[in-house]
Amino acid sequence: MSAGQPAPLLSLRGLSLKGPGGLTILDGVSFDVAAGEILALVGESGSGKTMAARAALRLLPPQVRRAGGTLLFQGEDVDALSNEAMRRLRGGAIGMVFQEPMVSLNPAMTIGAQLIEGLMLHEQLSAQEARRRASAMLTRVQIADPESCLSAYPHQFSGGMRQRIMLASVMLLKPKLLIADEPTTALDTLTQREVLQLMVELTRTAGTAVLLITHNLGLVAQYAQSVVVLERGQLVEAGPVAQVLRQPREPYTKALIDALPKRDETRAPVAGTQNLIEARAVSVRFPGSGGLFSTTPPKLAVDSVSLGVRPGEAVALVGGSGSGKTTLGRAMIGLLPLSGGELLFRSEPLAGASHERRRDFRLNCQLVFQDPYSSLDPRQQIAEVVAEPLDHGPKLSRAERAERVAEMLAEVGLSGFGERYPHALSGGQRQRVAIARAIIRNPAFVVADEPVSALDMTIQKQVLALFRRLQERHGFACLFISHDLGAVSQVADRIVVMQEGRIVEEGGVADILDRPRHDYTRALLQAAPSLAASSASAG
Repeated sequence: MSAGQPAPLLSLRGLSLKGPGGLTILDGVSFDVAAGEILALVGESGSGKTMAARAALRLLPPQVRRAGGTLLFQGEDVDALSNEAMRRLRGGAIGMVFQEPMVSLNPAMTIGAQLIEGLMLHEQLSAQEARRRASAMLTRVQIADPESCLSAYPHQFSGGMRQRIMLASVMLLKPKLLIADEPTTALDTLTQREVLQLMVELTRTAGTAVLLITHNLGLVAQYAQSVVVLERGQLVEAGPVAQVLRQPREPYTKALIDALPKRDETRAPVAGTQNLIEARAVSVRFPGSGGLFSTTPPKLAVDSVSLGVRPGEAVALVGGSGSGKTTLGRAMIGLLPLSGGELLFRSEPLAGASHERRRDFRLNCQLVFQDPYSSLDPRQQIAEVVAEPLDHGPKLSRAERAERVAEMLAEVGLSGFGERYPHALSGGQRQRVAIARAIIRNPAFVVADEPVSALDMTIQKQVLALFRRLQERHGFACLFISHDLGAVSQVADRIVVMQEGRIVEEGGVADILDRPRHDYTRALLQAAPSLAASSASAG
C-alpha cells in the first residue's frame, strides 16, 4: 500500500485453511477489498471462494480451521476479536447474502419479524420505528406491497422476490462490506439483472463495498471493478476486470473465459417434418386453495400453447421464472393433467388411448431435473440409481443389467463410479448420473429442466457438450428448458420463447438470437451478461 493510500476495508494476507485430513482449502491467499469497491471472487466449485468469505465472518464449518495468515477488517485481526465483538461485526459491519434465500430465511417467521430482528439487535430502536424502516427498505427493493410483505412468510414469494427480501434485510443495517455469495445462480436473466442492479444501487448509496462470489464471468464484467481468480485454493490471477478478462495471463483464467457459452455453427438441420410429440392448444390451470389465514386464486400457468418436437431435434424452451416453461414440459410427459387441448405421440392422440399405448408413451419419456442432488436417492449407489429405469423394460439377467449400466456410465464419463454414493460426487458428476439414468432405456423423448443452471461455467460447458453428443448418438427428441439463451445456443435446433403461459416467439437459433421480433425476447437477450461489459467497466 503506497503512502497516502487509504487502508483496505478487508485484507487477506497469506490466508490458509485446512479441512478434514489436512485437505488444503485455501493456500496462502492474499487480496484486498477497498471501501466502496466491488471485487469479484471467481473460480470453479471447490476453488475456496465461499470459505474465504466465511472466514471473514468467522463462520467456517467445525471441520475447517485457519492454518495460517491473517484476515483484517478495518485493520483489526478478525481472529483476535471477542465473541461479542464478532456478534456486532456480523450484520452490523459485514452483511452476507447467500446463494439460496429459501434456506437462509426462516420459514417459520414472517418477513417482518426477520427484518426487524436484525435492527433491534444492532440498533436501539422502538418496534414501531424498526417496522417503519423495514417497510421503507422493502419499498426500495421494489416490493409492491411492503406492509403485506411484512406479514407474509418466505414460501409465499418467488426466488427473485426472496432474494430482494434477503438484500433488504442485509442493507437495512448499512454494512460497510456486503458479501454476496452466488446471489443470482437460480434466477432467470431478467430477475438476475434486476437484483444485481438493485444491489449495486443500494451499496453505492450507502458507500458499501461488495465481495461478489460468482462463477459467471459475464456478471463480473458487468458489475465488478476488480477480480480475483481462485483455482483449488490458490490465487492464480488478480487485477482490474478489463485487464484480467481481456488479457488473461494464466491458462486457468483463459479456460474459464473459453467456457462461456458459444453458439454451435456446425449443426446440421434436423431431417423430417413429422413430430414425435405434439401439444395442441394445451392449457394447464392450477386450482386455488383456501385456508384459515390465506387463499390462493386459480392460476392459468399454460394458456393454449401448441408445440411439436421432431425425432432427434432439440427445442429450447426459454423465458423468465413463472413463464410456464416447466409446467408445459411436465404436462408434455404426462406428469400434469391438462385443463384443455390435447397431446399426440407419434401422431396419435393420447386421450382415450389404450393402457398399452399410454404405457409405451410413459416409458418413452424421461426427465432430467434441475437439481441432481435432490433427484438422486442418497442411500443408493450410483450403479443402482442408473439401473432403476431398467426395472420397467424387458427382463435382463444380473450380468446383462450390470453390463448395460457400465456401458452407460462409460458413455457419460463416469467409468468406475458405480459403487460411489451421490454425496461423494461433484455437482457436474451428479448431473451426468441424472443424464445417464434418463437415457439408459433409450427413450424417444427427454425433457431437460434447467439441467445446467446450478453448475459453474466449465462444468456447464462439459455437460452441454455431453448432452448434445448423447442426443446425436441415441437420436432422442429433447425439450431443453432454460432461462439462459447463451446455454441453449450450444444445444438447440430451435428456440421457443414463453411469457406468462404463452408462446410469444419461436424460430431457428440465429433468427431468435440475431433477429428477435418480440420485445420480451429482446429484453431476455439484453439481460444476458457478457464479457463485452468489461469495456464499460474499464471506462
